[in-house]
Amino acid sequence: MPSRTGLLQIGQVAERTGLSLRTIRFYEENGLVRPTSRSDGGFRLYSDDDVARLEVIKQMKPLGFRLEEMQELLDLLAGLTESPGDTELVDRLRMFQEAAAARVQALREQLAVAQHFAADLASRLA
Repeated sequence: MPSRTGLLQIGQVAERTGLSLRTIRFYEENGLVRPTSRSDGGFRLYSDDDVARLEVIKQMKPLGFRLEEMQELLDLLAGLTESPGDTELVDRLRMFQEAAAARVQALREQLAVAQHFAADLASRLA
């Protein structure tokens, strides 16, 4: 069993990431993150790497990535850590980057429509 020094319990991870306990457990149940260890009492213990995975998931969620896509990207990022010069992995990462950029642009367009609508309502109240 790894050293428990520096490991965080799920409540601490929730506080650090801004994710709920329920959300963290959901991601665990779906295989996106696994606690590094468990305490003698059975409590989940997370490493900094586990927290970093949750941060990636948290950033992907508002962009509408599916769980399968999240898992693929997490695997890809782990692979790039082990083999940073792997051109196939870099190409796959580029595809994710392009998809994320396109989704950000779509959200910007939706936000512009929503802002116009809110401004229109405000002008009717004036």
